[in-house]
Amino acid sequence: MDFKQWKDAPAIRTVTCKHTDAEKYLVSNVLTPGKEYEVKNETDEFIFVTDNTGKVGGFYKTYFE
Repeated sequence: MDFKQWKDAPAIRTVTCKHTDAEKYLVSNVLTPGKEYEVKNETDEFIFVTDNTGKVGGFYKTYFE
């Protein structure tokens, strides 16, 4: 699937954010611990979810359950 279609595509599944304690990047502005997010795509290292801004963003899997 083309990345331009992810926003309108149905969710693969939902995941829950478990923390926003990032060592290098600031993710607390776009993720909320305890909130469920719709997964649009997934790789070995990243999960692409619709974040709090309404856009699809890629985050490390360590932030989610």
